[in-house]
Amino acid sequence: MARQPYLRINFNRHNPGRSLAVNQIVTAVKDQMVTDNVAPGCRLPPVRVLAHQLGISKNTVQTAYDELVAQGLVESKQRVGLFVASDSKTVTVPAAAKVPPPTCIPLPPNYTSSRRRQTMVNAIDLSSVFIDPELLPRARLAACFRTVVKQPKLHVAYDAQGIPPLRHIIAERLQARGIDARAEDIVTTAGSQQALDIVCRALGCKRIATENPTYEHGKLLFEMNQIETIGLPLDPFYGVDVKAWERIIIASQPALVYLTTNYHNPTGYSYSTSELHHILNWSQQQGFGILEDDWGSEMLSFSEFKPSLRARGGDGVLYINTFTKKLLPALRLGYIVGNPCTTPVLVASKAAACLGLSPIVEAALCEFLDRGYYDVHLKQLQHELDRRYQNCLQLLRQTMPEGVKWTTPGGGPSLWLEIPAWVDREKLRASLEARHVMVRLSDDAFFGTPHLNGFRIGYALLSPEEMQQGIAILAEELKKVL
Repeated sequence: MARQPYLRINFNRHNPGRSLAVNQIVTAVKDQMVTDNVAPGCRLPPVRVLAHQLGISKNTVQTAYDELVAQGLVESKQRVGLFVASDSKTVTVPAAAKVPPPTCIPLPPNYTSSRRRQTMVNAIDLSSVFIDPELLPRARLAACFRTVVKQPKLHVAYDAQGIPPLRHIIAERLQARGIDARAEDIVTTAGSQQALDIVCRALGCKRIATENPTYEHGKLLFEMNQIETIGLPLDPFYGVDVKAWERIIIASQPALVYLTTNYHNPTGYSYSTSELHHILNWSQQQGFGILEDDWGSEMLSFSEFKPSLRARGGDGVLYINTFTKKLLPALRLGYIVGNPCTTPVLVASKAAACLGLSPIVEAALCEFLDRGYYDVHLKQLQHELDRRYQNCLQLLRQTMPEGVKWTTPGGGPSLWLEIPAWVDREKLRASLEARHVMVRLSDDAFFGTPHLNGFRIGYALLSPEEMQQGIAILAEELKKVL
């Protein structure tokens, strides 16, 4: 049985800093018992502990304790300690006392459903955006961690902005892609989610426009930060409705437009060059800022990169990217690129939330990038994802009944599969679950009633054999209702 913690007694009221006499110790303990609501049965500090605290002899403390016992205020239990006596004149705190909880903001209506996670054992997850763990460079990452931990000059204190070597190497990589980025304006984050969080708190006008549907966890973050959020309808088959977006932006006057330009979550859509041009023009005309989430840019087929909003619009565009899904989900490392005006408040916002990230993790990632491991990994990953993407397309074309359609994103981890509007997706989900196949409906990513009647198909997680089995079962269930 664990020993009961002892009372913390304030002796500083009596001859502070000086050696205390026996009578002063007795008075201090009695004061604590009577005025501070000490209940019977509470344990007093051991003699050696109190002697060490006060810098006096153990004999002095023992004599004071003997006096308290003699007065009937304290009772001794052999080999256990000294305790406040049950008949001492103390004020007892009722055991049933209840402390009211603090008042919290109401949870968004979609919180419960967005937190629901299916946990079927040995199920085929057709909607995951994660990458097969077998494709991730765990051994090389482990080697980098071992090297970093052995370094005698390893950073022992965190850097709120992120360790300089990592920020420099990220800046060099972005500049090679034509993106305006300086190490001084890069802030490392715990994935893209923390990047969104620090922007939320740094934003002066709390009004954001984003795609409808949008990144589900980002939408939830905006709602919990009580940010007014406006949806811009996005159809992965037709892209941006330019007239509708312009009309909504003019009417709502957002302070910031948040967009995922490559492999949008959950639809898998990537913006065309023309659409990026329209967005930049609207920003100039209406005066709103842009927050670009470019997490999927390094998952484009054939190692190519499309010009980003940041590359085309200059350093006024806030730019987010992350290593999380592409390297190791548990790594939780990303970054946001600001400019001389915005970076100081972004750093302050991050520091207020977490002070800083683990410098060991940051240094290990820096080592991984510096050795060239990341580029080798990306090349191998892109090749395998392209193979799985083609396999997924072939399976869909062979098995899907008429009336079902899907996008062709050209790479990345997922595509969007759309079924006729009259099909009940929830019933379809339940019938698939009964056969140990999971699809994740993304209704919480929409603003209001979803204008799409489909779900994400992820091909990065599953082996070709698992994908074939899952698609076959999906096709069978769809044919039953179609």
